[in-house]
Amino acid sequence: MGRLKESGASEMRPVRRARIAVAAVFAVHGAVTGNFATRIPWIQERLDLSAGQLGLALAFPAIGASVAMPLAGRISHRFGARAALRGLLALWTAWLVMPPLAPGLVWLCGALFVFGATAGTSDVAMNALGVEVENRLGRSIMSGLHGMWSAGALIGSAAGTIAAHAEADARLHLAIAAGVLTVLGAVACHWVLDLRSAPEEHPPPRFALPPRSALIIGAVGFCAVFAEGASLDWSAVYLRDVMDSSPGIAAACTTAFSCMMAGARLIGDAVVGRFGPVRTVRTGGLLATAGGILVVTAPGAALAIAGFGLIGLGIAVVVPLAFAAAGRSGPAPSQAIAGVATITYTSGLIAPAAMGSIADLTSLTISFCLVTTLTLGLVAGAGVLRTPTETDAADPASHPDPSASRATLP
Repeated sequence: MGRLKESGASEMRPVRRARIAVAAVFAVHGAVTGNFATRIPWIQERLDLSAGQLGLALAFPAIGASVAMPLAGRISHRFGARAALRGLLALWTAWLVMPPLAPGLVWLCGALFVFGATAGTSDVAMNALGVEVENRLGRSIMSGLHGMWSAGALIGSAAGTIAAHAEADARLHLAIAAGVLTVLGAVACHWVLDLRSAPEEHPPPRFALPPRSALIIGAVGFCAVFAEGASLDWSAVYLRDVMDSSPGIAAACTTAFSCMMAGARLIGDAVVGRFGPVRTVRTGGLLATAGGILVVTAPGAALAIAGFGLIGLGIAVVVPLAFAAAGRSGPAPSQAIAGVATITYTSGLIAPAAMGSIADLTSLTISFCLVTTLTLGLVAGAGVLRTPTETDAADPASHPDPSASRATLP
């Protein structure tokens, strides 16, 4: 018996180490977004872009992600999960230097297209490895992993806030950030699971429609990601243009939003375990709606920042729970997860352009009325994220054995 216990502990050791490594990867990925988001006003001012033009440019990362994400599975199949993630993450972190170098709107759109393509493919690769680690550990970790992404975004946005407050040139700031994050990402990827497809396994299709089970789950994720993308991309601009705040205060708003997202996700697994995903998401939807109302009615910057914080708190655990629900939704969990990822990135595609277009026609305040309306969708749709009952959990047939996966460690 002692030998069996020792053997089990030995087998789990690389899985636990891989959990730490993939958490670090999530943090690095988030830090890129955080650094970039706080310098959007600098890029807008340098290129003299209107709200509509900025919204158009900010749609291109999601376009690039949506186009490239289906290729992530084939890349992992060809090179193995570890090598694929290492390469894709390095492309994402290194490309951070390019958007502030764009000399005009067209060049900015092109740079952001590639920015999104590398972001999306590395995002799929790291989430797939996170799901595999969760399966092998036999307990929920996805909210915590996404919490590390938000923590990384918080650290990145804090660095961007300091740079913006110091009126540092974004080209220098983002070049330094890119170098540091590329090194950190390469180190973290060394310890993730090196999953490889079986020799007889056919590569996944380049493009496939998401299964029906993913559509409703994806719709809930759509609402959350729209609110997240709108807040990350437009909160600093909202504080500057609507609240007439300084660049440092405007950037701090993005930091406050990221802080609430990070904190809620880091404790999200415990909260979901206590109250269940449905009650958690419904309560979060109400909090996010209250935050949206506060944003559009705030008479000053402090209350607006508090409103963005409530939005971040309310939507924080929705996407991790959507990925987990997709993995339970049918006989092809990987396809369902990819389908939910595609839908949520489509939300990221729509959000910046919709916000900018509405702002051009009316105002940014009206744009955030749309965000507030969508957060109510979380309250209505939370039921699709329900976990299996205790009876289902006790039935081995209701849950596939993770060891049956054809993806194996070398």
